Amino acid sequence: MAFIPPEAPNPSIQPDRVQPDKVQPDKVQPDIAEPDIALAPSRRLPGWRLWVPLAFQTVLILAAPAQNTYTYVSGKTVTLQTVPVDPYDVLRGYSQTLSYSISDPALLGKLPGGTWFSQHSQEQNASFYIVLEAPVSEAPVSETPSKTNAASPQAWKPVKISSDRPANLPSNQVALKGEYKGGQVVYGLETYYMPEDQREQINGDIRQAQGQTQGQAQGQAQQTLKVDAKVDSSGNAILMNLWISDRKYE
Repeated sequence: MAFIPPEAPNPSIQPDRVQPDKVQPDKVQPDIAEPDIALAPSRRLPGWRLWVPLAFQTVLILAAPAQNTYTYVSGKTVTLQTVPVDPYDVLRGYSQTLSYSISDPALLGKLPGGTWFSQHSQEQNASFYIVLEAPVSEAPVSETPSKTNAASPQAWKPVKISSDRPANLPSNQVALKGEYKGGQVVYGLETYYMPEDQREQINGDIRQAQGQTQGQAQGQAQQTLKVDAKVDSSGNAILMNLWISDRKYE
């Protein structure tokens, strides 16, 4: 049997070697203690962030009553000619929707300064002032509501229109602020809410007054219905009394 010598190692073939630096032992995450982070104390909101919005809302809520109170205390009483339009307001109970002789843009356009209306489009809202003048003489009236008096007060007469609030008016004149909206003139005096205990009597008096004036001209019929309003120095107004013929309701 012939002897076969072992093959000489091939120097080009290197045995598999494991590089020491590539040997990766089982990865074991070391126990790393989490730092003891103390919770930051909650920061309190500054006080003004709470009371400023609250004060603003309070001002908005009280603005309208405060304005009415100022007008009531400082305003001048005027009497306006009116006629009821809608005797019932389903949203707020019984009421009278009122229209005034000074609510007619055609009539106002004939007054001094009345060209203001032709200069403003019916689509835009704009403010103006109407100057009212007290009648030359008025019969004294009682301050007691719902009582018959000798005569109801005479209505104040419109004398001119102004785009700006007039200053230095004589004592027998007052400037009432109006709004021209969609071709209609409003003064914020268009609704009279009836006192609960006088509702039926007011409606009865209105029907009676209108029945007595059916045969009269429209202008004469309106003489039976008037209102007293107070107008302050800024032209703002609030309703005070309703006159039906010679009977006064507060």
